[in-house]
Amino acid sequence: MGPDASPAERNILGIVHKVGIPIAGEVLKHRRLAQDIQIMVGGRSTHPVWTLPGGVSKGITEEQRKDIVEQARSCVEFAKFSLKLFEDVVLKNTAYLDLILSDTYELDTYWIGTVDEKNCVNFYHGDHRVVDQKGKEVFRYKDHEYLNYISEHVESFSYLKFPYLKKIGWKGFVDGPDSGLYSATPLSRLNAADGMATPLAQAEYERLYATLGGKPVKKLLVTHWARLVELLYAAERLLELAQDPEVASPNIRTLPTQVPEEGVGIVEAMRGILTHHYKTDKDGLVTEANLIVGTTNNHAPISMSVKRAAQKVIQPGKEIGQGLLNMVEMAFRLYDPCFSCATHSLPGEMPLVIEVKRPDGEVIYRESQ
Repeated sequence: MGPDASPAERNILGIVHKVGIPIAGEVLKHRRLAQDIQIMVGGRSTHPVWTLPGGVSKGITEEQRKDIVEQARSCVEFAKFSLKLFEDVVLKNTAYLDLILSDTYELDTYWIGTVDEKNCVNFYHGDHRVVDQKGKEVFRYKDHEYLNYISEHVESFSYLKFPYLKKIGWKGFVDGPDSGLYSATPLSRLNAADGMATPLAQAEYERLYATLGGKPVKKLLVTHWARLVELLYAAERLLELAQDPEVASPNIRTLPTQVPEEGVGIVEAMRGILTHHYKTDKDGLVTEANLIVGTTNNHAPISMSVKRAAQKVIQPGKEIGQGLLNMVEMAFRLYDPCFSCATHSLPGEMPLVIEVKRPDGEVIYRESQ
């Protein structure tokens, strides 16, 4: 809709009006297909309810597998269409392209993502690879090694922690090679990898970097383009898996024979790398837990991106209106943050405290809720 569009237009109905009802219908159709597959496999969309220690509570039938194959084929075509629409609506619009390539939305952090043995993007299995500001690999670690590489800084003003690379250190809210801050987003995954593991997505991966002049890309609005490349990869991978008859096998669980004492699991969530770490007692009850979710990983980059955008677009003598505020919000939204799942606080209600401080730190206004 453009950053200057009014809030009355800058919403889902405005998008439907712009792209047309047939295209909007395809969006809703494929969202439904994805939800239906989740329900078919996991019993519920978004938050599956069929996981058990050692496996899952039910498998899928051969008939369901065949249904998923047809739905996956449609998803692949929809992902290809989405990339073409992005090219026509965004990349061919000079104003949009200038905004994407401006230094308003830019950070020079390290980048992290999960890769397979060929350094291709993988959402579920592999090493967690960190590359520097020039795209060179500096670290890679296994799930259980994460504490050797990731630490979490705490600030008094936030319930969220600020993760950073332990071997480089916390240097504050600054980017560059001397700062241990890293980004964990769809763009980060592409920057940290050498390619995609499926052919159509690989072609789009190559086109993205060829268009933008090589790796790594530091223009943060390109995160949305990276999401589309991953959308195509996910659809292709879904089709690959569904075409394997083994996914309809009745062998869906291996019963545990021991009580675990400690475990670490890491996957790639939509917003970025997701780490779960648990310790248990002799009865298998959790005694310690640590979660570093996608939004937590990106907490410092989010803060820095919002500040940078505000400093770039809000200038003396320039009227502050919806357009400017939206351009600041764009720096926040590109991370797709979820602060409710990122906070490590369970107070029963969320205590909100607002403080206004002078430059020297003196609090001149305070209100709590």
